[in-house]
Amino acid sequence: MTALGMLQNLASRALVRRVVDQVIGRYAVRRAAQLDRRFAARAQELTLLRLVRHARHTRFGREHGFERIRSVEEYQRRVPLRDYEAFWATYWRDAFPQLQGVTWPDAIPYLALSSGTTSGTTKYIPISRQMLASNRRAALTTLALFLNAHRGVPLFTGRLFFLGGSTTLEELGNGNSERETENRIAPHPPFRVPSLIRAGDLSGIIAVEAPALLRPYTFPAADVALERDWETKMRRLAEQGSRLPITMLSGVPSWLLLLFDRLKQITGRDRIADIWPTLRLVIHGGTKFEPYRELFRAEIGSPDVRFLETYPASEGFIATEDPRHDLLRLIPDCNLFFEFVPVEELGSANPRRHTLANLETGVQYAVVLTTCAGLWSYVLGDTVCFESRNPPLLRFTGRTRYFLSAFGEHLISEEIEKAVAAAAGATGAAVVDFHVGPVFPDAPGGVGRHRYLIEFAQGPSSIAQFARELDAALCRLNEDYAAHRKGDLTMLAPEVRAVRRGGFAEWMRAHGKLGGQHKVPRMDNSGRSTSEMSQFFS
Repeated sequence: MTALGMLQNLASRALVRRVVDQVIGRYAVRRAAQLDRRFAARAQELTLLRLVRHARHTRFGREHGFERIRSVEEYQRRVPLRDYEAFWATYWRDAFPQLQGVTWPDAIPYLALSSGTTSGTTKYIPISRQMLASNRRAALTTLALFLNAHRGVPLFTGRLFFLGGSTTLEELGNGNSERETENRIAPHPPFRVPSLIRAGDLSGIIAVEAPALLRPYTFPAADVALERDWETKMRRLAEQGSRLPITMLSGVPSWLLLLFDRLKQITGRDRIADIWPTLRLVIHGGTKFEPYRELFRAEIGSPDVRFLETYPASEGFIATEDPRHDLLRLIPDCNLFFEFVPVEELGSANPRRHTLANLETGVQYAVVLTTCAGLWSYVLGDTVCFESRNPPLLRFTGRTRYFLSAFGEHLISEEIEKAVAAAAGATGAAVVDFHVGPVFPDAPGGVGRHRYLIEFAQGPSSIAQFARELDAALCRLNEDYAAHRKGDLTMLAPEVRAVRRGGFAEWMRAHGKLGGQHKVPRMDNSGRSTSEMSQFFS
């Protein structure tokens, strides 16, 4: 190609990218207006009835009388709450891996491997074609809400960098097996029984299913995304990514910080803004961002970069931040139906099951999902608190099994994360990651305490001062904690231990959980993980 031809080609690509930005910008305005006009509670009711009708001939639908369900209330009377273990034991295990017709009538070509945050075991979450479409619509909604609030920000003029797990998918079996069981039914057109059923990280499934039209705008390429070794993958991502005009970055905060370290080592630069001057948006999810916010601002070093929170799960995309409100907004029209159960009623014989039509603000709810992949009133294991019902604005507050109450203190994830962020701010520290759990007394009549294992990017002026600020913040945030701390009678002041830089990554590697969607377990009410981690870092 001649020099003139190369210039014309580059100019053509630049024009196409500008046009894409304009088209997406117009879509953003329409989509945000659609969400504002749509009555979310009614959209949710119609979603549930549509899902029930579609699945009425499955084994699950027959057993729960889907043919006779005409309202949300009737559905809730017929379908009890279930967790993953109940679905697996009752419905999926005997048919695995071919799940079509069991709880969903159409093809289940993929199974997403969940990190098992709440149960400690790997879960196989069914992913249908409808679920793939739901995730795409939710992702577009995320971009739409951002671009509607920040009009004209160019994203598609550069590359969108998705830091996910390996896209390598395990082949579990042939969906066209001749084996017939009572669970098999004729597939609904246009979905056919998949010729191959594959399992892996949801990020890998999304990468495999990404439209070819998006590939010129995204990074990494398949050869890097397929890399199994996480350390090698991070090095290659940093080497190749440092030479590209990255405009958007997405990933779990702890792994993004590791990427920043690699980028600075390779380029010799001190700030990410010097490596990627075109960077305008960081999308984060998977864990609370507050303990990371100031560290990210310092690492990036540019006021032009904005942060956007998302709330995805392997089971479905729950919510995304609406920058106009600085809160997560539930997405009511992506083929998922949501119920919300007061946390204290989980496990009771007759828990109250709220929807967007009747939930209350300020209440800690467990999230319950019904999806277009065959989950029905599925207890997700997450907790949220709503700030508004219309529009449906919420905060992610933790997980149903992530709490500290070894001594009756009743702390939830959100309170601990806020306290860690407050202590870091008060002592000039920058936190990379942390874990906390109880240390029980050695002898009868003794008093226990909490032990915090914290990896700092920048250490506090004093570990003792950090612990005091942490303790004071928790006392302000939680009356039960303050009562138990009074006079050191039932609980001593928290102990803070600094973890060497890169220590949590070493621990994750030692446990086969380095990279991807895996995250450091933040809390352990039993104290067993805390004790094991303490020995690892000693």
